[in-house]
Amino acid sequence: MAEILAENLSDKRVVGSDGAEIGTLYNVTMEFQSGSLRHLLVNPIEGVGSDYSVNDSGRLEVPVSSVQAVKDHIVVAR
Repeated sequence: MAEILAENLSDKRVVGSDGAEIGTLYNVTMEFQSGSLRHLLVNPIEGVGSDYSVNDSGRLEVPVSSVQAVKDHIVVAR
């Protein structure tokens, strides 16, 4: 897999595999012990239906395993 710098992910658009815009990337969570990435925290666009958990701050928690591509935007399975 290609290396991607975290600074290049900030505020990147997140879209579903169906082409629907979900929101913008806020942050990424990781497991402390293993260092493995866990979730993308996404600021959802207004009115978007959620296929994902919503945290206390109102951000979507998209499992990293759902990421299908990272280019000009991040594509996640829906």
